[in-house]
Amino acid sequence: MVRRMLRRERPDALLPHVTVLAIRAELPTVADDVVATIIREVPAYEDAFGGPMGETIRTAVQIALGGFLSLISDRTGPDALAPQSSAVDGAYQLGRGEARSGRTSDALLSAYRIGARVSWQHLSTQAVAQGIEPATIASFAELVFAYIDELSAASVAGHRDESATEVRIRQRMLERLGRHLVTGAPEATVLASAERAEWSLPTTLTVVVAPDAQVGTLLQSLRRALPVPDLPDLEGAALILVPDVHGKRRATVLRAVAGRDCLVGPARPWQEVRASYDRVMRARELGLVGDTETHLPRLVLTADDGALADLRARVLAPLDDVRPATAAKLRETLRAWLLHQGRREEVAAALFVHPQTIRYRMGQVRELFGEALEDPETVLALTIALGVEESSG
Repeated sequence: MVRRMLRRERPDALLPHVTVLAIRAELPTVADDVVATIIREVPAYEDAFGGPMGETIRTAVQIALGGFLSLISDRTGPDALAPQSSAVDGAYQLGRGEARSGRTSDALLSAYRIGARVSWQHLSTQAVAQGIEPATIASFAELVFAYIDELSAASVAGHRDESATEVRIRQRMLERLGRHLVTGAPEATVLASAERAEWSLPTTLTVVVAPDAQVGTLLQSLRRALPVPDLPDLEGAALILVPDVHGKRRATVLRAVAGRDCLVGPARPWQEVRASYDRVMRARELGLVGDTETHLPRLVLTADDGALADLRARVLAPLDDVRPATAAKLRETLRAWLLHQGRREEVAAALFVHPQTIRYRMGQVRELFGEALEDPETVLALTIALGVEESSG
């Protein structure tokens, strides 16, 4: 930009070589003044510039201004772009370093504004002392500030690129940590991964499985949630680990997932988060949604499908010789009878039939099952078998 201005807009701003030499001799003083003023006026740099970093910045100021002086000397040749290019590259790297140091781009821009002001005070004083005409000094001023704007823009670009890179790297580290937790990696591996990701391990973790389209929104509303993408068992969905939403705080995550076709597992100590994952995956296999805590009976009763089938076949065997339509009505009636503890009016209301119908059907059931209906173990087995039958239907 400055080179273009010199060629097309401000060719009158070129300074005599002797003036450039005089200004160049002042650069160490300029650099010292710039650093001192930045330390005084920008709190973020108060400690940073006190040691080696201060000397690095002094050198950078001298290199940057030296490149500028080479550019505007009336002895400018075809290679004058090299000092400017070197200064711009240095400014870009400075921005990256500031991002790594944790300082903001606002602090960096403040430092540049101070540097521009202090530098111009020194440069203009020397230019006047060398007898430069006011018109030339005005053009010179425009070039100085354009040059520093170019450097500051390069530093901001470096800061932005480094920040984006750090975000991507940390995101990958967090995802790796999430996979270690879910796959049950050794505790030492998890601890090392958490330290690298700068993520303090919580007391508990809760697994949430959400459709891919909902993940971004949920991560914004669930504080410190860990995404675990690309798990082979979750086609079209992603897993999120939510820290410390146990007890009364569980309502937080349930509100966040409401209406989003998600599954929420139980809270578990972070070392046992695999148990939360397994429960969610089991609920997903059954086509359930929402809070797995509300599906516990179904999850428990279907934990061993083979055992359940055997149980149903055994305890419901007295209905095997009954016509299918009649057997279905008797199963329905027996289930309601067990759930309502034999209260005929409530059973009738639940099935939308007359109480006399319930009396008749239960008479048939007693004939078929006999004294087994008085046996607590049989009653428990029937309750399990018929409860699962109803929920499966």
